[in-house]
Amino acid sequence: MAGIEVTALHKRYPDGTVAVDRVDLSVGDGELFVMLGPSGCGKTTTLRAMAGLERQTSGDIRIGSTLVNDLPPAERDIAMVFQFYALYPHLRTRDNLAFPLRAEGLPEKEVRARVDEAARMMQLGPLLDRRPSRLSGGEQQRVALARALVRRPRAFLMDEPLTNLDAELRADMRTEIKHLQAELGTTMVYVTHDQVEAMSLGHRIAILNKGRVEQVGTPLEVYDRPASLFCAAFIGSPPMNLLPVEVAEGALRGTGGLSLVPPAGVPRGRPLVAGVRPEALEVTAPGEERSVPARVVSAETLGDEIIYVLSSGGRDVRVRMPPTSRFGPDAPVGLRHTGGPPPVYDPTTEELVA
Repeated sequence: MAGIEVTALHKRYPDGTVAVDRVDLSVGDGELFVMLGPSGCGKTTTLRAMAGLERQTSGDIRIGSTLVNDLPPAERDIAMVFQFYALYPHLRTRDNLAFPLRAEGLPEKEVRARVDEAARMMQLGPLLDRRPSRLSGGEQQRVALARALVRRPRAFLMDEPLTNLDAELRADMRTEIKHLQAELGTTMVYVTHDQVEAMSLGHRIAILNKGRVEQVGTPLEVYDRPASLFCAAFIGSPPMNLLPVEVAEGALRGTGGLSLVPPAGVPRGRPLVAGVRPEALEVTAPGEERSVPARVVSAETLGDEIIYVLSSGGRDVRVRMPPTSRFGPDAPVGLRHTGGPPPVYDPTTEELVA
């Protein structure tokens, strides 16, 4: 296995479009590293450059200690799994798995051994004699993963491999991918626009926006302290409430007079934006201690929780509450902050300041 180092990676197309803007990434040996961001942020272009499917305008890519800038994909010793499974429709599962090994000229005995091992790991035994047309979407994706697995590459690159599956299958496949990566201890770079996939799979997450890396950190780091307003709005469902605040009387004063605990080192005397998670707020009866007046705009009942949208101080605020809470539409309520110091951002630079 091998780590991957990306240094000052830049990709500009002939029409002047910059897809990747001097990206630096360091993926550890044996790490499951996720690149997360919206469509068009440069994550897939970065992954394709790692694979050698896209030639960067400038910058370096190393796999292990090898500089691979000028190496074709076949010589980089990586395996890529695509959003579309790209299975050979006329071949049985067994032969789909064996194809890359036979192309390398490996002895048939070793081919059979590797195919059997990959089939065992991905639970494909009963499917080995079926063609892709007789496989479900989840089964086809497992075959695509197993076909990458048989090659025993130095690293796996995965480009939104679960996008075409339904919600239940995506959850099952997330579990299988995480288990597989842990069992093999292999380096894996996984691209997705789905934050649930990113948070549940990644050892670390890189959040990309407009071709640049906004933040790299563990799932808890990017959730608790997003490095920019973009990250704060992108991570979390529902997302952070971004509330204009100012320091007053030793507290952060925000929407409708809502009082927040100020973080250490918060700048004074200028407008700021506080990022408040919905679970750090509470809906109360009107007039309770430390609450500010609010009104229920809507309530989304999700079984294990209720997401309220409240109107307070001319802004909508999302609050996560237990399912036992009961506040009807248009009901007058109170809004109270119950969490610790929130991250605070400069509204001009959009960067974290405290």
